[in-house]
Amino acid sequence: MAGIRNGRPYRRLVAWQRAFGLPCWICGHNIPTSVDGQRHPLAFTLDHLVPLSRGGDLLDPANARSAHRRCNSARGNRTDAQRQPVRASRRW
Repeated sequence: MAGIRNGRPYRRLVAWQRAFGLPCWICGHNIPTSVDGQRHPLAFTLDHLVPLSRGGDLLDPANARSAHRRCNSARGNRTDAQRQPVRASRRW
């Protein structure tokens, strides 16, 4: 399946989702367009509502969501119901 992520249908889906300019669906903050490079924590990534490892469809636009790289990585393969709440750090 790794090869299909480099294919034209996947790149087309990423470009289509990115063109909407939506905020990160996980944290709700805007995804900066000025961030270049795929490894930047605030860079755009395509996240899947139903993770691929749990049977989600890689190329289904209904399963595609805009996300920051760090938010996508932190979410892992958890479903939305299993997502950990975002907590503010405590001040000691």
